[in-house]
Amino acid sequence: MPNERYPSTPDGRYFVVKGRLWRTSNPHLPPDERERLVKRLMDARREVGRAKKAGDTDAERAARARVDDAKRALGERGPVWWTDGAPDFNRRMAANTPYADWYAALEPASAE
Repeated sequence: MPNERYPSTPDGRYFVVKGRLWRTSNPHLPPDERERLVKRLMDARREVGRAKKAGDTDAERAARARVDDAKRALGERGPVWWTDGAPDFNRRMAANTPYADWYAALEPASAE
């Protein structure tokens, strides 16, 4: 089911938030592994919040490293999960990438 608020690129590699491309998780991950990694990511994000609230910069740094590890395991950061040699446009503005025409054709409500 397409997400109208955060549209996905036609190839499914990215979703768009405020005009910026964000890499999606690797769709080839087995469902149980994906579920485990998402749980790990969410736990780490909660740890970041607790550390920030406590003013514990060392704990925050460690929790952010766990967030990064989980995102890399999901394929959202680090080496790309596709194998066709296409470059990575993660975190780039869609209008400045080969997705520009696709993005421009979206309805204004979806393109925000």
